[in-house]
Amino acid sequence: MRPLAAALVALAFVAAPAAVASGEHPTLADLEGEVMCPICNTTLDQSSSPAARQLKALISRRIAAGDTKSEIKDRLVAEYGPQILAAPPRKGFNLLAWLLPIAGVLVGAALLGLLAFRSSRREPAAAAARLDPGLEQRVDEELARFDEG
Repeated sequence: MRPLAAALVALAFVAAPAAVASGEHPTLADLEGEVMCPICNTTLDQSSSPAARQLKALISRRIAAGDTKSEIKDRLVAEYGPQILAAPPRKGFNLLAWLLPIAGVLVGAALLGLLAFRSSRREPAAAAARLDPGLEQRVDEELARFDEG
């Protein structure tokens, strides 16, 4: 029970700054990595196209007007569509883009753990069965002939 409580407390410390930051007034640097350039399909912080410069100017004007990060993103999505965001929204069908990688890693780790557990519990292999004496002699003769030639 204690590990679960510790995990929940750690999660609260990680999630709390993000929740507070979404309500504060962002900077251009906060949004540049989260918004895509519609021309070159890279984030604004990596693009120098005219469209990226226009979006940066629009974001700067909205920040100066006092908009929050979520208001600016909502406005960009309304104008350009959801593909303007670098990360898909965490709702509806797009939620799969967030959950499937996590589920894949968890399933893979569980399978790897199960295989490791099963292989550690295997009984030692039975001693090799003895060959029939006639067959053993024949194999020895063949091997001797092989070594000579």
